[in-house]
Amino acid sequence: MGVLLALGAGAVLEPVWAQDPDPTEWTSSMAAGGTADSNGSMIAVTGVDMTGQSILYLIDTESKHICVYQATGGSKSTRGIQFVGARRIDLDLQLDGFNDKTQSKGRPLGYKDLLKVFESAQDAGEH
Repeated sequence: MGVLLALGAGAVLEPVWAQDPDPTEWTSSMAAGGTADSNGSMIAVTGVDMTGQSILYLIDTESKHICVYQATGGSKSTRGIQFVGARRIDLDLQLDGFNDKTQSKGRPLGYKDLLKVFESAQDAGEH
């Protein structure tokens, strides 16, 4: 995973929804130079923040923690690495939703409603 410390452009994982959510249409895309890797207990993803600085996200899947680091380049006096923040994510992973803006036909689509869409699709496929 040492290669990840080069900090390239960002990886983006995002659902792609049509007007009505289709649970089968999930994609991932990788911007040029972005990297991601894992070793069974750690996930490392590089990206670029809103200021254009390189970012490294480290996720410990065993202890359920995330750490974020920002790297800056340039002259000898301005380059370096800075610890941005960290937190335990075990409780985050138990949430059904938070700040979720998912919509269908212009109306909010919360977790329970989305679950019904998935269950209906499964029921339709079984018959």
